[in-house]
Order: sequence, then C-alpha cells, then structure tokens
Amino acid sequence: MIEIMMKNFATCKNSLTEALWQIQGFKMFALAAASDFQNIASVAPSSRRLALAMLEGLAIDKVRTVVELGAGTGAITRVLLESLAPQAKVLAFEINPEFVSYMQKTFSDPRLVLLNTRAEDVGRELRRLGYSRIDAVVSSLSLRFMPDHRQRILQEVLSPFMDERSVYTQYQYIHGMRYENGKISRHSSLPFLRRYFRSVQCRTIWRNLPPAQVFTCRGRITNDHALSARSIREHRNAALPAREPA
Repeated sequence: MIEIMMKNFATCKNSLTEALWQIQGFKMFALAAASDFQNIASVAPSSRRLALAMLEGLAIDKVRTVVELGAGTGAITRVLLESLAPQAKVLAFEINPEFVSYMQKTFSDPRLVLLNTRAEDVGRELRRLGYSRIDAVVSSLSLRFMPDHRQRILQEVLSPFMDERSVYTQYQYIHGMRYENGKISRHSSLPFLRRYFRSVQCRTIWRNLPPAQVFTCRGRITNDHALSARSIREHRNAALPAREPA
C-alpha cells in the first residue's frame, strides 16, 4: 500500500511540475508577444489540436528526421516527441534565446536537437550535422510577415534535402492579414506553396487561439538550378522574421 501511495505521489508531483513549467512557458510567450508581436505573431502557444493536425499528414511510424521551424515554447515539439519512433530525431530551430532556454529546461528527450539560429540557416545546420535528406518539415513560421523573396529563399534552402516522399506542413491563422510596405492586405499561403509542391491540402482548426489553417504539402517540385546570384545575396543579407510560434 505504501509503495502504491509513493508511486501515486511521484506521478502527481511530476504532473504538477510539468503543469507549472507549461504555465511559465505560457507567461513567457505572452510577454514576448506583447513586446514584439511582429516577430512572435501570436497571442498564445499552439493548441494540442493544432499540433496534432500538423502531424496528421506524416507517416509517423516511418518518419526518422523532422525539421521544426519556429519551435517557440515547444507545444508542437511535445506532440512530435510523443508520436515519433524511438530512433527518430527532431531538429528544432528557434531564434528566440529565452524560448530555447525554456525548452532546454523542459525537454530531456535525446531525440530533440535544439538549434538557436534562424530558419534560413537550416541548410548549413543540416550539412553540419551530417544530414542529406529529411522526411518532414513542420513549420510555424509566420509567412504573412515574411516578404516573398525571403519565403522563396527558405524554400530553396530546404529543397536539396527534400524529395517526393518528404512532407511539408505549415499553418497560418484564418484571418490571414498581411502587413508589408506600410499596407495591410489579405494573405493566403496557398498560392505560394503550390509553386513548390504538387499537392497542397488545407483544413481549418477551430480549436486554437486564433483558429488556424493547416497546409499539408507533398510532391516536392525540385529546382535543379543553384540559387541565383540575387537569391544568394538576399540569403546572406536578410534575416527572416520569426514565426507563429508553437
């Protein structure tokens, strides 16, 4: 009886500790959004329902290498680690050092590799770590705050590591308003994603704050040509805005 009570106590203690860490993460996220909304681009971390929807298009039992762009405080990361096989790896890119520090304290899973760098550095980091191919990209980047040429650069950087079997998932909030050059306009990621993938499926997740659309992209359209000189200059000189974080 005492042993059972001790186990129950340990379980409750672990659950309470995890809940406290999640509350701290939510507060950190909210403060970051209040001070830098253009980069954070959200008022709350992604819901579990949105995280699950981002993974629905993946052959989760076969996926071995996942690149997560804009990991935030780890809402989607957590669901990834719960779902993936023991031999899988999650390479999580996050530019905010406070978020990275929080995730380092929250996650101890050896399958997670945290990279405190910009999403545009993904190609360099993959090569440094010895990867030549990835199974999936799970992106929380805020495309609506990202100029077209920077979106293009990101896709070109990812292209050498993706093939016909690779899957790219991206979400955007349904209000889809975009601010660029001092003007506000309606924005949809669909036309852009169709330039790079033969199949783009979209579904709406209402149980998220705010509601979001999830794009699941397959059939990578490969580019056999190297980056143009202009793209290389843009890639070197431009810093991508941050993401709609998890």
